[in-house]
Amino acid sequence: MQPEVLAMPQSPAPHRIAVVAPSPVSMFNLAIPEMLFGKVEVDGRPGYEVVICAAEPGPVPTSGGLDLYVRHGLDVVETADTLLVAGTGEPFEPDGRIVAAVREAAAAGKRIASLCTGAFQLAEAGLLHGRRATTYWAHAEELRRRYPHVDLRGDVLYVQDGPYVTSSGYAAGIDLCLHIVRTDYGAAVANEVARRALVAPVRPGGQTQFTQTPLPPERGNACSDTRGWAMRNLDKPLTLTDLARHAGVSVRTLTRRFHAESGVSPLQWLLHQRIERAKELLETTDLPMDQVARASGLGTADSLRGHLVRRTGLTPSAYRAQFSRLGTGAAGATSSVA
Repeated sequence: MQPEVLAMPQSPAPHRIAVVAPSPVSMFNLAIPEMLFGKVEVDGRPGYEVVICAAEPGPVPTSGGLDLYVRHGLDVVETADTLLVAGTGEPFEPDGRIVAAVREAAAAGKRIASLCTGAFQLAEAGLLHGRRATTYWAHAEELRRRYPHVDLRGDVLYVQDGPYVTSSGYAAGIDLCLHIVRTDYGAAVANEVARRALVAPVRPGGQTQFTQTPLPPERGNACSDTRGWAMRNLDKPLTLTDLARHAGVSVRTLTRRFHAESGVSPLQWLLHQRIERAKELLETTDLPMDQVARASGLGTADSLRGHLVRRTGLTPSAYRAQFSRLGTGAAGATSSVA
């Protein structure tokens, strides 16, 4: 009798992202997903496969005056898990072929995202009707005029409404891609990608796109030093007075400067960082919930639960079950947190 041959378990296939390049496409928009998604590794394997496609394979003009050669046509969208439409220098004339591909992807239940002016393609396809969305601030009024049924948020970094995610211009595309990584693989993986790419950690989508006043220089800036100090002391009951004292300014001055630099108030920023710390601890340790709450500065297990449910829709236990990294390189992390 021949011995039974057991098949080796196969690793899950990487999440496939089709990046559509409308003509003339933004080269920066195309570089962002390739750079960030390409740095994602899960259990030693790639987390994503990125395929760039166009309505017409071949040379695609860019908004910078160069041509890029794109090998794939829109047929690759059919096998993608996520469709991401890059920005274009001619946003007010959506390509009908791309719009049709977007509609088909939506009908198939795929996640669909846009960078910068790519939102015009999604709006033309009817996906954003009655939904929250954003685009580059300089074109926000035109999108609102052309598509009045879109719930346009003209001054945020990115917005997710159901399976549709839109970002504002330029570097906000980085925030959107990190948001996608965090949604798929958790905060620890997203933050590691940010570190490897030398970009800022995941920022909340509600931050403003720009500020009306020039930013003070980062080197030697009191708020920058205070943010670093606060990150090292998240487990302590920090108050506005504590932050202002460290910065050497009044509470009013700190609040004004903090908002100018980060787009949010000091306490909003602090809460976001604490929730992110809690998520990392849930992913990388087996600490009890009350210890996770204390180590992240959220106080109690009930407070942790309330904040996490509002931010992610998941309880701490459900979040840990979905995103735990224990046994995949994070083992031993428990001992590093007391």
